[in-house]
Amino acid sequence: MDCKAAGQMTFVKINLSGGAVSVGYLDGLLQALADAGIVHVRFGARQQLYFDVSEAQLEELEYVLLNQELTYEVGQDAYPNIVSSYVADGIFTDAAWIREGVYKDILDSFDFAPRLKVNLMDSTQSFTPYSTGNLNFLTAEMGNYWFLHIRFPGTNIFYRWSTLVYSDDIAGLCKFLEAPLLQTVVDIPQAGEELGRRMERLAADSGEFHFHSLSQPFIEQLFKLPYYEGFNAYQDRLWLGVYRRSETFTVAFLKDICTICIRNRVGQVYTTPWKSIIIKDILPGDRSEWDAILDKHRINLRHALNELNWQTEDYNLDGIMLKHQLVGELNALDVRTYKLCFGIKIHGKTGVWGSVILRYLSGAGERSWYQIQRTSDFNPNSKDLIVYRDRVKRADLCSELIGLCDEFYIFQELSRPRANEDVAPVVVDEEGEAVVIYQCQRCLTRYDPSWGDLTQAVPAGVPFADLPAGYICSVCGAARNSFRLLTRS
Repeated sequence: MDCKAAGQMTFVKINLSGGAVSVGYLDGLLQALADAGIVHVRFGARQQLYFDVSEAQLEELEYVLLNQELTYEVGQDAYPNIVSSYVADGIFTDAAWIREGVYKDILDSFDFAPRLKVNLMDSTQSFTPYSTGNLNFLTAEMGNYWFLHIRFPGTNIFYRWSTLVYSDDIAGLCKFLEAPLLQTVVDIPQAGEELGRRMERLAADSGEFHFHSLSQPFIEQLFKLPYYEGFNAYQDRLWLGVYRRSETFTVAFLKDICTICIRNRVGQVYTTPWKSIIIKDILPGDRSEWDAILDKHRINLRHALNELNWQTEDYNLDGIMLKHQLVGELNALDVRTYKLCFGIKIHGKTGVWGSVILRYLSGAGERSWYQIQRTSDFNPNSKDLIVYRDRVKRADLCSELIGLCDEFYIFQELSRPRANEDVAPVVVDEEGEAVVIYQCQRCLTRYDPSWGDLTQAVPAGVPFADLPAGYICSVCGAARNSFRLLTRS
C-alpha cells in the first residue's frame, strides 16, 4: 500500500534546493510542525522533505507554508527539487574548483521553480547520481564550466550538449530549454538527437549564453558508494551521517539537531539521495554533545554498507518492506554486494536508479512477481538496462540476486587489465601525436578514430567525442557510455 494513500491523510513536499537547508529555517519549520502535532518527516531521493498531514493540520500550517522561501506542494510533485552534490563537498569529493560558493551562486540564480528535474553534479564523486535528472550538469575540468546531458522527459533517451555551459548561465539555460522539452515527445534516439541539436543551435544563436568548446569528452567516475553514516573525520573536524531503516526521522530528533547546531555555529543540514542526513563542521570537542542527542533518541549508527546501497521510491511502504526482507536474507547468507547499487520500482516512471533494478510486475505480498534488470556494464548511472530475469516470484528474488552478484564479480574480473596490459600501448598517428582510444568495458572492443567504424557508417578520423549519442559497441551492443578512455595525449 502506498503511504500517501493511507486514511484521509495527504502529504506536503518541500524542496530543499540542492539538498542543503539552513539550520535556522529548518528549526522554525520543525517547530511549526511540532505545534501542529506532526511527529515524523522523511527525506526523498531528490533531497526534498516530506511529511503527512490531516486536513486540520494543513489548515493550521497554511500560513507558515505560504510565507516560507522554499517551493512546497500538497499531494503532488509537479516541481521536482534541484538535486546537487553539494552534500558531498569536502567529504566525498576531490574537485579542483567546485566549492560551496559555486553551488550557492547557481542555486540562488534560479528565479523560477523548474518543472524539469535539474541535477548539478561534481564529476569527481559517485555519491550522488549523474543521470537521474532531465537536465544533468556535470563539472568539466575547466573552472566554472559544465557538461550538459539531457535526458528527455519520460524516456531514457539522452542528448549530450556539444559545448560546455558556464556556471552563471545554468539557470537561464534551464528556463530556455524547459518549454521545448516539455512540449515535444521524443520516442527514438534519432528524434532526440535532432531536437537536441536544434535546441543547441537556438541557444547559441540567442546570444544569451557563454558556451565553450569541449577540450575532452566527459569521463565518468567509476561507481563506488562511500560509507555515509556515523562520525567521520575530515580536515580538523567531524561530519555525522544519520540513516534510518524506516526512512523517517522524528521531528523531536531533528529539532534537537538544530538546537545543537545553533549552539555550536553549524550553519546547515544536508540531505542525501539515499534519504539520510549529513551534518558537517562538527568540532571534535563537541562530540559528547552529539553522542548525548543520539543516546536520547536511541539513534543507531554504523549499519552495514550492503544495507545502505539500496534505493526505494519516495513514500512507498511496499518498496521499503521488500528492501528489509532482501537485505536480511542477503546478510544472513553473508553475500558480498560491494560496488553494486540496488533499486526497487513498484510504480512506473520514477527516479529510482541502480546497477540492479527490481521492477514490480503484478500480484500481492508473497504472490507478487518481479522483473530483475541490470545495466549492461553494472554502472548505476547508466540507463542502458537489460533484463536479467523475467517474472521472478518474490520468494525467489534473493537466490536470483546471489547469482547476479556472482555474475557482477566475474564481470569485474574479466574487465581488469591482465598483468601485461597494465599500461596500454600508446598509439600514435603519422605525425607522432597520441591517438585517443576508447574501450568497451563490456567486451573490451576498442574504438580507434584512425579506423572509425564502418559497421555503423562512421568514417575514419571521427574522434570518440563526436560519435552520435546512439552509437553502440559494434561487437556486444553496449551503449556509448560503456566505453572508457584507454590512452590520452
